[in-house]
Amino acid sequence: MRHVIALDVGGTGMKAALVGDDGATLHRARRATGRERGPDAVLAGILDFAAELRAHGVERYGEPAGAAGVAVPGIVDERTGTAVYAANLGWRDVPLRALLAERLGMPVALGHDVRTGGLAEGRIGAGRGADRFLFVPLGTGIAGAIGIDGRVESGAHGFAGEIGHIVVRPGGAPCPCGQRGCLERYASASAVTEAWAAACGDPDADAADCARAVASGDPNAVRVWDEAVGALADGLVTALTLLDPRTLIIGGGLAEAGHVLFRPLRDAVRQRVTFQTLPTIVPAALGDTAGCLGAGLLAHDLLTATPTTPEVST
Repeated sequence: MRHVIALDVGGTGMKAALVGDDGATLHRARRATGRERGPDAVLAGILDFAAELRAHGVERYGEPAGAAGVAVPGIVDERTGTAVYAANLGWRDVPLRALLAERLGMPVALGHDVRTGGLAEGRIGAGRGADRFLFVPLGTGIAGAIGIDGRVESGAHGFAGEIGHIVVRPGGAPCPCGQRGCLERYASASAVTEAWAAACGDPDADAADCARAVASGDPNAVRVWDEAVGALADGLVTALTLLDPRTLIIGGGLAEAGHVLFRPLRDAVRQRVTFQTLPTIVPAALGDTAGCLGAGLLAHDLLTATPTTPEVST
């Protein structure tokens, strides 16, 4: 049975699957990334995990996978297949695509984790059927994936979609990127966690606790939440002014608040638009499986684009 390998590498864990031609998941597996052992050990673990997935496909389905897709965090050059920089993994300029292709003996696609997750949300998730979409996961930071006609734009240098570093509060809180007042310093899950922990006096409180307090009418929580939603709306209106998406997909941990987030966010964006056409604002549909599913789509795209077996990329 023809299938592909899909692998989503995170800072703490890896999610993997074998995916059939019809998009059905044939096999799932998870493993710790093991970053505490250092960058070389992380790389070796990825190569070993991918080889085990290949071997499982041969044993279970009588043939190796036709291609592999891999999503990794950090700065990724999809054109050269290089993991340029990943702080969480300790990587700089790792030729991951070439290393995997050599180990597996098959074509490999390498993608940025958020753009790969956005690809899945756009094709088979919340943005299905939209010719233009913007996927924005609200997690530890904020990033974005710009979807155009079934593909995701990476930009000339691999930085497309980094809306978390739009300045929404000039002169505001310092950001690790070197600017002040970046969107992710105000509207990410970690920013809400920090603000709510300070407001309620509980260092262990997090963004989910804040959302629950908002739902119960706590005025301090409402203040913290409104500030985050306002900053997020400012950043999103800048993005939609530039990109004019048909669908705006919000994911990540903060989106799990459901209507507590989406109701005020839709109102805040609506109040800020003037000439712009308001996009449909929807929650992401695929959760933490988006990266893995997107990696599978990248692998299938390789097979579609290369009907004959290509030479192993180096």
